[in-house]
Formats: sequence, structure tokens, C-alpha cells
Amino acid sequence: MCGRKTLSRDIKSIIEEMNIEEWQDSDIYQPRYNIAPTQYSPVIIDKVVRHAKLMRWGLIPNWSTDSSIGSKLINARSETLLQKPSFQNLVPSRRCIVISDGYFEWKRTSNRSKPYYIYHSEEKLLPMAGLWDIWKNPNGENIFSYTVITTKATKAIDSIHHRMPVILDSESIDPWLKVRNTTISDAIGVLKPYDGPLTFHEVSRMVNSPKNNRPECILPVNSANNLSLF
Repeated sequence: MCGRKTLSRDIKSIIEEMNIEEWQDSDIYQPRYNIAPTQYSPVIIDKVVRHAKLMRWGLIPNWSTDSSIGSKLINARSETLLQKPSFQNLVPSRRCIVISDGYFEWKRTSNRSKPYYIYHSEEKLLPMAGLWDIWKNPNGENIFSYTVITTKATKAIDSIHHRMPVILDSESIDPWLKVRNTTISDAIGVLKPYDGPLTFHEVSRMVNSPKNNRPECILPVNSANNLSLF
């Protein structure tokens, strides 16, 4: 699964690398080192052009009567997207790219879990496949939310966890994002383990708390612990 991620880049580099043409709430974007479910982060949708918007992590289906369901829908398994009621109706027209530059995973050991930070070996962005929806809260406000799609982990990282987010390479982004130009079967076909270069290192357990949002969250464990002393 993917339950914590980062987007620490400045907005200019995000726009350039992802070829974003519109970003309606770019003025309130802030780099984040420990994004947790229920928090907001930028997502790209296809509105003829690549359009970015901050959305809440944890999908709240439009038919739901309670927003708390979002905490259970932070991930969607690629293998069963078309069978699950929460996701099957979103695949044809509400596909998205969740922008990130890394994510955290916890490796279970005999007596505790150790957090690891996983990111591109060349420090490029990791565009994750996702689904989004709009839910109207009791006050009549539209809440935009999303889920991150997961798949089987590659051999490079399955020693940490057996699942990983679907990370899209440059050739897979458009088939997933452009809902008007891609068949459902072709879109589903790009949801596979990422074969690009990934690397990882153990990080401080400060990342366990969503309240911690600072650069030390992604530093190798010894470096982060040393800095936390000051």
C-alpha cells in the first residue's frame, strides 16, 4: 500500500516537469515532506489541457453519505478496479495523476516496523496513477478527493513491502490521463509495476506522525537524528 508520500519540489519545477498548463490553486501550494491521508496535495486531471488542482487524499465517492469512508479508500488495487463499486464507475472518466517525488513504506521486522523513503534514483518526480471524485458535504461544498492505485512491488523494493503505487513512465501518462482518447482496456493496461530506477533508505521514525512536516523526514536515519538534536 501507499499511506504516506512527499512532494517537496518548488512549484515551477513541478509545472515544467509535468507539463501542467493550468493550476487553479497554485497560490496555496506548499512543499510537503510527509503527506498523509485527509491532507491535500496536487493532482492532474484532463480538462482538454493538463489541469492541476489540490485534492484531499482518501477517496469519498459521490454517493457516500459520510466523508469518513475516505480514510478506508486511500489506495485502490489495480487488479480489482473494475470490480469494486467505489472505483469501477470512475475508471472511464475520472482518472488522474497524483504528483509526488517519493513515498514512505514501513518494513516489518521481528519487533517493530522501520520507515523507508522510496524515490527516483535521478530525483525525478513520481507520477502516480489515481482516481478522483467530487462529494458534496452537508454544507453544500464540493470536496475533491482521490485515491492512489497500487500494484505488485518490483524486485527492487519488495524486500520492504509487497505492494507499491502505480508509477507511470512518460509513455503511460497520456493513455491514463486522457480519458477522451483512450479505451478502458488500454488505460488499465498501463497499470503495472514501475521498471524505472528507484532507490530507498531508512528514515527517522519522526515520519510516523503526520504532524512532522520538515526536510528531516526524508533524510537517511542517522542524518535526520543528528539534525533533530539542534
